[in-house]
Amino acid sequence: MSLNYEQAIEKYEPTLGLEVHVELNTKSKMFCGCATEFGAEPNTQTCPVCLGLPGALPVVNKTAIESSILIGLALNCSIAPFSRFARKNYFYPDMPKNFQTSQYDEPICVNGYLDVEIETDEGAKTFRIDIERVHMEEDTGKSLHVGGSTGRIHGAEYSLLDYNRAGIPLVEIVTKIVPNTGKYAPQVARAYVAALRDILRGLKVSDVKMEQGSLRCDVNLSLSPAGSGALGTRSETKNVNSLRSVERAVSGEVVRQANRLQAGEKIVQETRHFLEESGETRPGRSKEQAEDYRYFPEPDLVPVVPDSKWIEELRKTLPEKPADRRKRLQTEWSVPEKEMTAMVNAELLDTVEETVKLGADPTKARGWWLGEISRVANEREVLATELISVAAVAEVINLINQGELTDKLARQVVEGVIAGEGTPAEVINKRGLKVVSDDGALMKAIEDAIAAQPDTAERIRGGNIPAAGALIGAVMKATGGQADAAKVRELLLKHLGQ
Repeated sequence: MSLNYEQAIEKYEPTLGLEVHVELNTKSKMFCGCATEFGAEPNTQTCPVCLGLPGALPVVNKTAIESSILIGLALNCSIAPFSRFARKNYFYPDMPKNFQTSQYDEPICVNGYLDVEIETDEGAKTFRIDIERVHMEEDTGKSLHVGGSTGRIHGAEYSLLDYNRAGIPLVEIVTKIVPNTGKYAPQVARAYVAALRDILRGLKVSDVKMEQGSLRCDVNLSLSPAGSGALGTRSETKNVNSLRSVERAVSGEVVRQANRLQAGEKIVQETRHFLEESGETRPGRSKEQAEDYRYFPEPDLVPVVPDSKWIEELRKTLPEKPADRRKRLQTEWSVPEKEMTAMVNAELLDTVEETVKLGADPTKARGWWLGEISRVANEREVLATELISVAAVAEVINLINQGELTDKLARQVVEGVIAGEGTPAEVINKRGLKVVSDDGALMKAIEDAIAAQPDTAERIRGGNIPAAGALIGAVMKATGGQADAAKVRELLLKHLGQ
């Protein structure tokens, strides 16, 4: 009988190792001046350097070095006074040079850590993830396998190669072995990648869009008999591109390896591919050792020797830590923990903060972004900020506060802006969406409602205040929903002697 996750964890202890690849958002590539814009026509952002043509010489991107140092500082690393690039030799069709320029034994940042907190059966618990290294390298090109049902090379009719991505600056963040996570290994892995993504976003060194591949995680996992203290043979699940998938890749590998060990089979050290549909992994290639790559120092690039004063200047520019910022904003806005978590998970915390900075009420700002706007964004499978600007949402909220829009009218304004009808002011003018606030006009509508429902008016005069809802509704209908319901109620009750 096969083991499930709970049974596997009772018998075996998981050990994690996580390698996160981050595409930096520099304007040009790591060693040449080619553009890095995502989504350009295939093979339009290439040159002799990133294609590895004979005689072409690379020059390192200074901004990429600066971004790498910022990442190291944010992860509590030591910045190496001397580091250099190496050639990592292996053949892939999407490696036009047949080697990758990377860092090997002399990376730019070493020995850091990142603390992550998760909920356990005993309450919140903090796990320290030790960082072994942060090193610079270049990305590969992209293969597109045409035909077949999986999108992978097996079963494909032919393959196409796009070298636009080849040479884009990458930073790889490698953890040390992460032991003693027990049954919480999947949650720890997810929390680590999420926390890392928050830090990188705060540093503004990458757009960290996992769905576009600008942040990818390789999950290393091994199992050993519970209590043995030994290390098992690891597998490496490559290029996992969502937080949910990181969690599923860990739990899936725990179950797969546990069942192989239970059956007396050996674990093969190999790379594996994560299957989104099933949450399982399948074999890739046998995992090479460092000597298989035949590393040697890159002869065409000078060593990286950052000035200590420059490093300290960069240290002073580090933004507030994401966890500290969340706690501060939660206190300032009086936000319940559940809603703060919702904003973070929806990646809308920055957006809500920008809206508040433009004068919007924090409660209404998060309500609009997490509510109607997110609903439409999810339906269309786009980002909320692609539908409507922060400035437009802040303007709508401020108009509500000024009494110029009701919540109902505001929804119509937002709907119009999303539909491309212009700014909030333009939508209001085109649709005639203005609150009826003139007392004379409101009293005329109130008197008409009373005349149409005299029995209801008498009940109100007799002290049945809840009955006012029917007359208020009639007034709102008569004004096309453009009256302030609170003001209508006040005028109505006063008119009827209540």
